[in-house]
Amino acid sequence: MLLRDGPRTLMQAVHLIRAQDLKHRMAEPAGFITRMNQRCLQMTHTARQPESKKQRKRVLREMKQLTRVVRAHAQRYRDLLDQQWEQTDWTRPQAEQVLRRLDQVLSQLPDAVAQAHERIIGERQVNNEDKILSLYEPDVQVVVRHKAGALVEFGNDLLLAESVQGLIVDWELFGEAVPAEASLVKPCVQRLEAGLQQKLHGLGTDRGFDSAANRQWLGRKKIFNGMCPRSPENLGARMSEPDFAAAQKRRSQTEGRIGIFKNNFLGRPLRAKGFAHRALAVSWGVLTHDLWVMARLPEAKGASQAARRAA
Repeated sequence: MLLRDGPRTLMQAVHLIRAQDLKHRMAEPAGFITRMNQRCLQMTHTARQPESKKQRKRVLREMKQLTRVVRAHAQRYRDLLDQQWEQTDWTRPQAEQVLRRLDQVLSQLPDAVAQAHERIIGERQVNNEDKILSLYEPDVQVVVRHKAGALVEFGNDLLLAESVQGLIVDWELFGEAVPAEASLVKPCVQRLEAGLQQKLHGLGTDRGFDSAANRQWLGRKKIFNGMCPRSPENLGARMSEPDFAAAQKRRSQTEGRIGIFKNNFLGRPLRAKGFAHRALAVSWGVLTHDLWVMARLPEAKGASQAARRAA
């Protein structure tokens, strides 16, 4: 995917420069994009072919050769624009925007090629800290989901804490690799109590947040522990407690809240470039979401009262 995205970005930038009548001798940029797309399709289909490993290596070698050609053309056009931008209709800041787009990909493309070579031709694993996951968003991380169809994804982890009424009362977007979930409980509770100026009465989470240290800390704080135990035996025993069962039932609704927030208030994908902008978009999304929830609370209260009168 990196060898598809990089040359496409370079050739699109070259197309913009050529439209300003700055030209080197080369084939049409769209032709290079088409050729790379064809190689990507071939790579996809190699899984169904005999000697699939051999076929994947062959296709990757063709992609590497095409990438070298594209990078050489893009470098020439980059230098041409830098030197002769005054002959275009662009201002210098406009020209620098295109130059930055080219430089961002040109500087990373050799490492992306080496990464693909290690993985496919060398058949060696690449450490997560050494991987280029995106040519455009350096802050994304490997997110291990352990779910069918999405064992691993790329992005930023988001922590959400929800009140009983459905308000998002705490959130944190992680730019670096997310720490263990159990380590997030104490900071989350402290932010909640400091921000709301209220004592937290109870906390319900899934089993990832459970730990002996957290149970002891919540006990000292006299906060009801509604965290799902890691042990199935302990979970079965605690489900006989009405308050714990209610907390776990309510926690399951947070999964739906996450989907509502991501799909309706952030968008999928979140179209904000750079971690700082993504964090800001999440903050605005939380504010909009909570205003929407608060606006609906009187209606929900009226419906609940009407149901009780009818009963």
